[in-house]
Amino acid sequence: MQKPSLELKGSSFTLSVLHINDADLDGVARELDDKLAIAPQFFLGAPLVINLSAISNPDYNLAGLKDLLISRQLVIVGITGAPSAIANQAKALGLALIKSGKQSQTQPQLPKTTKIVKQNIRSGQQIYAKNGDLIIIGAVGNGAEVIADGSIHIYGSLRGKAMAGASGDKNAVIIAQNIDAELVSVAGQYWLTENLQAHASIKSGCIRLDGDSLTVEALSL
Repeated sequence: MQKPSLELKGSSFTLSVLHINDADLDGVARELDDKLAIAPQFFLGAPLVINLSAISNPDYNLAGLKDLLISRQLVIVGITGAPSAIANQAKALGLALIKSGKQSQTQPQLPKTTKIVKQNIRSGQQIYAKNGDLIIIGAVGNGAEVIADGSIHIYGSLRGKAMAGASGDKNAVIIAQNIDAELVSVAGQYWLTENLQAHASIKSGCIRLDGDSLTVEALSL
């Protein structure tokens, strides 16, 4: 029996949600460029759902926002949380209307994995652990990036960029034996070098979220 030309099947995918909190597109562009500069390869071509629940203006320039994101090589899958007038704009622009909330919590969760890398990560290299934790047995050099949907453990020096909870896991942590990073991030909240310098006395530590802010704690030996 010949297999049909197409099949419609249910499935689930992890998508990043970009929350737009200000109607000023110039301000959004500036902040977006700052975030993209942190890890350009990670965000390149990233599929996004746009949350517009903070936008109340029915005349909001959704077409302008779409053009802005496309110009940064981001892919808009659809919008969520928008009032009806903006939802109508979305339909005219060919964007899907995506429901959020309890429905997403009932989707089956993929089993968590652990990726182990036994080498130094050098400048220009990027290591990504999808749907799991990342263990680096070695150093993460300047200009290198390590990214995980779960936690990141570095048994060596962290001098480059480390981004844990990349898919939104606020319980993720970054643990390193020597913290001298260019950037650390947990679930989208990040510190740059100058923020870490305020905690320069802590070299071997655990970086995690405390509410909506990052904190670093010394590791007890």
